[in-house]
Amino acid sequence: MPHHVPDRPPVHALLADGTTVCIRSVVAGDHDQLEGLYEEMSPENLRLRFFAASHRSAHLAADRACAPARSGYRALLAEAQGRVVGLAEYDTGDEKDAAEVSIAVADGLHHRGVGTLLVEHLVSAARAEGIRAFEADALSENHAVLKLFADLGLRTTRRFEGPEVRCTIALDQSDTYLTAVEERGRAADVASLEPLLRPKVVAVIGAGRKPGSVGRAILHQLHAGRYTGRLFAVNPAAHAILGVPSYSSVGALPRTPDLAVLAVPAAAIPDTAEECGKAGVRALLVVTAGLHADQAQALLAACRSYGMRLVGPNCLGISNADPELSLDATFAAGHPRPGTAGVAVQSGGVGIALLDGLSRLGIGVSSFASLGDKFDVSGNDMLQWWESDGRTGLALLHLESFGNPRAFSRTARRVTRRMPLLTVDAGRTDAGRRAAASHTAAAATSTMTRGALFTQAGITATRSIGELLETAALLHSQPLPAGSRVAIITNAGGAGVLAADACAEAGLSLPTPTPALIDDLLAVLPDGAAVGNPVDATAAVTEEQLTDCLDRIMRYGGVDAVLVALVPTAVAAATGDDLVRALTRAPGRRAKPIVAVRLEQGLTVELLPAAEDATIPSYAEPQAAARALAHAAHRAAWLARPAGIVPDLDGVETERARTVVETYLAAHPDGGWLDPRTCADLLACYGIPQIPWAWAETEDDAVLAADRLRGFDGRVVMKAHWPGLVHKSRQHAVHLDLRGDSQVRAAYRDLETRFAGQMTGVVLQPLAARGTELFAGVVQDEVFGPLVLFGLGGTATEVLADHAARLAPLTDHDVHDLITSPRCAPLLFGAHGNGPVDLGELEQLLLRLSRMAADLPQLAETDFNPVLATPGGVTVLDARIRLAPCRPQDPYLRRLR
Repeated sequence: MPHHVPDRPPVHALLADGTTVCIRSVVAGDHDQLEGLYEEMSPENLRLRFFAASHRSAHLAADRACAPARSGYRALLAEAQGRVVGLAEYDTGDEKDAAEVSIAVADGLHHRGVGTLLVEHLVSAARAEGIRAFEADALSENHAVLKLFADLGLRTTRRFEGPEVRCTIALDQSDTYLTAVEERGRAADVASLEPLLRPKVVAVIGAGRKPGSVGRAILHQLHAGRYTGRLFAVNPAAHAILGVPSYSSVGALPRTPDLAVLAVPAAAIPDTAEECGKAGVRALLVVTAGLHADQAQALLAACRSYGMRLVGPNCLGISNADPELSLDATFAAGHPRPGTAGVAVQSGGVGIALLDGLSRLGIGVSSFASLGDKFDVSGNDMLQWWESDGRTGLALLHLESFGNPRAFSRTARRVTRRMPLLTVDAGRTDAGRRAAASHTAAAATSTMTRGALFTQAGITATRSIGELLETAALLHSQPLPAGSRVAIITNAGGAGVLAADACAEAGLSLPTPTPALIDDLLAVLPDGAAVGNPVDATAAVTEEQLTDCLDRIMRYGGVDAVLVALVPTAVAAATGDDLVRALTRAPGRRAKPIVAVRLEQGLTVELLPAAEDATIPSYAEPQAAARALAHAAHRAAWLARPAGIVPDLDGVETERARTVVETYLAAHPDGGWLDPRTCADLLACYGIPQIPWAWAETEDDAVLAADRLRGFDGRVVMKAHWPGLVHKSRQHAVHLDLRGDSQVRAAYRDLETRFAGQMTGVVLQPLAARGTELFAGVVQDEVFGPLVLFGLGGTATEVLADHAARLAPLTDHDVHDLITSPRCAPLLFGAHGNGPVDLGELEQLLLRLSRMAADLPQLAETDFNPVLATPGGVTVLDARIRLAPCRPQDPYLRRLR
């Protein structure tokens, strides 16, 4: 029978219409409700479910679902506000890999996604138990259930048998299935956010009669901002506040609010949320801070119980600057300018800075959410809203934490192909920290993990709010460059040098002009101009000459972007020339990005108005312009590369690997480092090549093992082993280059003496050939999931910390990036005349390591160090694996936080 998997805790998830249901396992106390679910069905629906309209079937079905737990059977129900609205079951019977599945949905709730959501959760549970297929019988006229199966995104076959259809559904987790789940989740998410971000009725609860309260400030912002919906205040001591009608309670309001703003003391939050839920409010914005654990739990419980979406607590508020709505439910000083940037932040202070900066630049805001403590609505929700709102063209995030990074990554990868997605890499507390040890957990840093997430998802990660706005200005106003080649034009040589340094430091290249371009430019520039890169047009350049110079460089195919560094001169002032105007009026300007640098500029970045309602970003420093151009070039390169795929691997024995892990954890409930034999068994399940080795626990066994292992030159290596040994070399627990029985015996006695009471045995290996020593490993991050690291190995890995990282599962592109990113990469491609290593085998090693990490969440840490890479192949010389008990969790399963 399939592996036993413990019941999953209840989770809440969204239906297609944005309402909330609880998905949980059936318990004995659900019998009456389940029987009622069937008894309330119409005779026609009963017939479609049981092939006969018998109410006796209802009792038997409830008995089956509520029977004591048994292997191979699982029943999940959907519950809305305490009422059971759906049931899904599977039963393997005598089968091992397949299970019969059945679904029932309450009358009146069809076509809202109840059945599909239940089946998705059932599929996840079945996969965890090793079930590979669902089978179901349905009447051929039951179009609803047949469509449900067909639309899942799983491979489904049908076999017609008279009036019945036999459906077989393969449970492989393909990208097609994940995309289908993602699309259903996006539609449900957007529907659930409608009451929050497009409310027709808003109530502010806790608006005071006197100035100074946060609630009153939000009420003022809504009222003064000319919110177009109905607006109410809730305050039992007032009939009107700021000209807005006020009522004693939510229940007394003449219309039920879509959105309620809670600005009451923390102690009153749970009861106020409960009151809102009972009144039918669909969304809450809680600005109150300082909730203790019980208050926080009660707030979220009320939201889940009544299906309310929640922003906050402890936040600045939300806004939707659509002129048809003009919703500004924040306590910021001013109203955000309507525009195209979607903004989500956790810090209210950062939110105010971004709103101000975007308004000043003229980019403006489509919608804004200060997420605060992020109990519910997250950056992932906002991404899906912006993807669908028809107004957002640029997304800005400032997130201090991630709830479900793998789901966020999939969403971000999709969204950022439609619009730029920028973030500030906040919390870089360990930036530049050297790895203090050679094992993976020490090498992995939070900075590295976030960097992997941003890189793989195509997110533009900046280091400050200023850099975020500088880059947003460029991406908003200019086309993306085709590459990283930049031409610099200046009217002052010193400014050109500064710009050249900044571009080189940002990773941009400055190609030398061709002779033909040099002649072309000299023909239009004043005498004394230096036509290299930078182009020094001299202080004598006129507006017309600068325009002609720009035109020629913009038409030149050898550059991808143009940076114009200008300083004000008395020469231009005397002739009435406006050199800045030359940037904004030259034709053909939209073919490539153009940026200005004006050293005298007061603001860090401005947008200069240009022809045809276009704008050109102007920076006060060349470093800012160069950083923005580099970010734009990276985005262009990411968009130009097709989405990667996770390759299929042959020779992988996932079920056998799971058995190895379960067997070990059964004997070691707290986990631990695997012994060499168990470690080798696990690597063999994934076809990961190891150098031949033998285990010995006595001196005589070591001699016999060495005789079997000696290569052509007869030399062997002996390594001591005991649980938890990390640094064999540092502990002097390794003997190299052993020849003959006497050296093997002496080495064994030395280790046995020095490590008496610790050593459990030794590992012997033939002395490896010469090659490049590499490091590969995995650490299981509690939040981000498995992170694969790769870089230079051997003892140098501790000193140099030359590692790159990507989140598993790795795509073909991720593997390429891992191999080429470390500083040691040239060694792998044949630098210094050594010849390239076997790159195909190296890719396979990383893909198989990634697959092992993705399959086995109990795999807490893996170290392959060294990995020997030669032109003839790749071999793991030393492998260490640590397991830890872990409850498997499907990161792509639809559920609320």
